[in-house]
Formats: sequence, structure tokens, C-alpha cells
Amino acid sequence: MHAPIALSARIAAELRQPLALPPALPPNGSAPPRRGDRHYEGSRYDIDHIGDRGIGAGVNFYSLEREQALGRELSRDVEAQARLISDPVVNEYINRMAQNLVRNSDAKVPFTVKVIDDDEVNAFALPGGFFYVNSGLILTADNEAQLAGVMAHEIAHVAARHATRNATRMQIFNAASIPLILFGGPAGYALSQMASLAVPMSFLKFSRDAEREADLLGLEYAYVAGYDPAEFVHFFESLRTKQKEKVSFVARAFANHPMTEDRIARAQKAIMALLPARDEYVVSTSEFQEVKARLASLESAQRINAGRSDSPVLRRRTSSGNSGPDEDGPVLRKP
Repeated sequence: MHAPIALSARIAAELRQPLALPPALPPNGSAPPRRGDRHYEGSRYDIDHIGDRGIGAGVNFYSLEREQALGRELSRDVEAQARLISDPVVNEYINRMAQNLVRNSDAKVPFTVKVIDDDEVNAFALPGGFFYVNSGLILTADNEAQLAGVMAHEIAHVAARHATRNATRMQIFNAASIPLILFGGPAGYALSQMASLAVPMSFLKFSRDAEREADLLGLEYAYVAGYDPAEFVHFFESLRTKQKEKVSFVARAFANHPMTEDRIARAQKAIMALLPARDEYVVSTSEFQEVKARLASLESAQRINAGRSDSPVLRRRTSSGNSGPDEDGPVLRKP
């Protein structure tokens, strides 16, 4: 049993506060302040000072170097279980998109970006910039701006150091064990070193606030990178519709951190209040459509090679009624 950790008054006070919400996300649903208001200019969420706003500051037992080492270790666990896409065209495109968003973010660590062959609509970023995008997310997005919005949200979790700041809280309030809680965007991604976890109920609000901060920061990063931030909202509205229709491949995308009506409304308010309208945005590109088609073709070929083709298969029926090559009338059947 570890000895109890003695908290300074300053640290104890900070840890008892929920994550500070940006001015664009008022808790009472009132209209948020707009650019030009005295409450906005020079604030922590002023887009004119991205990269120099103190995002991610606060009590944290992890240095950036230790955070990167932690992420590297966890990435080995992920890659030991996941099947990665090896196609150089798909990987180069996704990496280039991610690096552009990182350059327009508050992140202080380099990013390593890989694509996982998984139908689940998901992306997640480990501490230290180890970033994974599922093929299911790429294939489900209607355009590049939607994909960029989700990727920017995950980059925001790393920029704000949500995982290690949360782990720090956990370590302080559960000194008997040293859990590591990591969570990602729409689908979330959870790992822990120990099973026992005793956290006061009041601290469960932290992850919800972190998601809201990542929503706002992600919208800002996508906007500054040139994308239409409204496509992030459109994407999750579309997923919510599919969820109601019980489309299985999006079911887990809302398991831990659902894009609720409240989050959608807050994101819409943030766009209107903090992101000046532009004459032009990047919504989609021919390259996105080409990469999406290439990825779909690769995955279709893999299913066929694995004997799991989703396409109809032509079989012939023998005179005895068994399937065979000698039947005069072809019949289309699912395998």
C-alpha cells in the first residue's frame, strides 16, 4: 500500500474544479460571447493565438518526454492487436492531413499517424501524439472536411493533454494504484494498468468537459487549416441518424462519449460565435474521393481473399439439386 499523497492547497483546489469551459460553451445554454467581446479577446480560446495559449497547462505529473514514452509503450500494445493498413497511398494521404491539422493546433509533440483496418467508425490518439484512424471512419465520411473534423478533435485531446492530466488526478485520489485512463473521440479508447479504480463521482464530469473542450479546439484547428467546421457537426448528425436506424457499424461510436443534442448545439454555437465566416472553405477534394475509393477496393479484395465477399456469387445447380458447375440456369446466391 502506497503512503497517502500530501496535497498542497493549490493543487487540491485545482483538482476539485471541473475542466474550465471556454466562453463559447456556457453551462446555462445562454448565448456565448462573440469575437470582439472583452471576454473573448486574448482569452485561452482566441484563434489568433493558437499554439501560444497555454492549452494543456495545469497540474500534471507527466513531462512531455514521459508522456511521449507512455504513448510509445501503449502504441506497441495497440499495434500488437490491431491490423494496420499498409497501402502507401492511403497512409501518406492520412498522414499529410493529420500533420496539416497538427501544424494548426496547440500540440507540443510530434505526431505518428497510422491507419487501422477496422470497420468501426473511430479514431483515437494516445498521449504523446500516437494517432490512429480507422478505415471505417474514412469510408463513412462523406467528404474531407468531415474526416478532418474528427481527426482535429482527437488531436485536440493530445494538445490539451487530457489523458495525462486525468491520469494525474487519478493517481492523486487513488494512491493505492496508478491507473492510466485514456479516452478518445466519438468512440473513445480506454486502457488501464490496474483494474481497481476508486474515483469520487464528482470527478466523472471531467471527461465530459474534456470532450467539450476537444470539440471546440477541434473545430478551431479544422477551421484554421481551411476546412468548413460545420461539417464536423453534419457528420455526427448523420451518424446519429444511422444509429437510430440501428446501423451496426456505428453502434459503438457513441458508447462512451455520445454526440448528444447538447454537444451538437454547443458546437453550432461555437462556430457562430468564434469562427468568422469565410467566403471559401475546403469541403472535399478529388484526392479524398480517390483515396476513399482505393481503400474500399483494398478492403473488398481482402474480404474476397479471406472468403468473405459481400458481393453475390454465381453458382450453378445440378440436376440432383446440389450446387455445382453443370446446372443450366444460373442462380444468384449469397455465400
